[in-house]
Amino acid sequence: MQSYFLSFFLCLLKPFVFLFIRILILVKELEFIHKSSSTVGYRPNVFSTTLSHLIATNSSHFIIPFIPIRERLKDKLEEFFKCEYELFIEFTGLISWSRGASIGWHSDDNRPYLKQRHFSAVCYLNTYGKDFGGGLFHFQDGEPNSIVPTAGDVVMYTADDRNIHSVDEITEGERLTLALWFSRDGSHDEDMKLISLLSQHLLHKNMADSYLPLPASSNMYWFSQDHASDYPFSFNICWARLHVLGYHIYISQDSSCESDVSELMVKPVRLVRGNELLDQEFVNIMHALQIVHFYCWKGSALQTKFSNIDFKVVKVTDVQRAKISGLNSVLLNDDDFASRVFCSMPSKEIGCICFDWSGIVAAVAAWEDYALKLSKQIHLLLPYWRIDGAIYNVQLDE
Repeated sequence: MQSYFLSFFLCLLKPFVFLFIRILILVKELEFIHKSSSTVGYRPNVFSTTLSHLIATNSSHFIIPFIPIRERLKDKLEEFFKCEYELFIEFTGLISWSRGASIGWHSDDNRPYLKQRHFSAVCYLNTYGKDFGGGLFHFQDGEPNSIVPTAGDVVMYTADDRNIHSVDEITEGERLTLALWFSRDGSHDEDMKLISLLSQHLLHKNMADSYLPLPASSNMYWFSQDHASDYPFSFNICWARLHVLGYHIYISQDSSCESDVSELMVKPVRLVRGNELLDQEFVNIMHALQIVHFYCWKGSALQTKFSNIDFKVVKVTDVQRAKISGLNSVLLNDDDFASRVFCSMPSKEIGCICFDWSGIVAAVAAWEDYALKLSKQIHLLLPYWRIDGAIYNVQLDE
């Protein structure tokens, strides 16, 4: 089987050049979605963003960027493996591996509840040596023996024991992939389940209420080395992702370090950086996180388009600083531990781009335009999906 895979890898390398280019355009967008929406994953030091989770947290519009990639990968897989039967996408998810994560030799159908998985596709969204260390992909037998991840590359293989594989431990940075599994069994069609969830979620929502994020249960964002919530070194990943980028959160409403974490997750917040507080309220921590990572994605281009927005920055008072420290002691627990988990490669600037409050304010307006556009799309597309029982790109008249 591995010689067959080698043929696949070499044969599809050139035709996939166009796919690589199209995926590379979306790489940063998918990174933005993952880093602002992910939860603690299924393995230690792993974080995941599933499409069902996006729907559950009022971010169903983020499904739109996945559609062209899902369609293209499914078409290429069916073409190469000469499938004379229809394949169904069984699972789609963004998965990142942080420092310490690894997995030994296994096949992707190695559990009774995974036997419906017949094919696998892994699209790398960042690059070995630039964005992370370790994390090489190895096949147990045949050639190619090892894959060095590069952003935009796609690896496809059968999910059974003909393709036993492993992933080396991540030594630094965060390795990000888009993973899809495919099944011959229509009863495991992910699209039907997602359409049902979307129908329930969007049925009674107007456009304005359909794109502001709502956090899930707080334990889904709580990370610890051994997955125990009372582990002495643990943290909330939303707070931590903001922390490693140089931001803190201030909650103006009455709250204390004794407050329930779930309650803190849904309170309005303000962003703090150094001794400065942006006098603009965000709906909750997830909203603030999406704005910051949208700023990291779009960068200086935002300030050109949204350059005339008024905003106010004030100095953090001693009382506010004490409150911020109290929240950090509960939600970050250990600053160094959070930084180690979400550490960047030494060559990669941790702040993404040169910081400027005007850029953050511009990101608020640009993010709202972006989210509203996607939200309109999904409201328009859903009726077609419900009729056909599949999620696909529909060419709509302007």
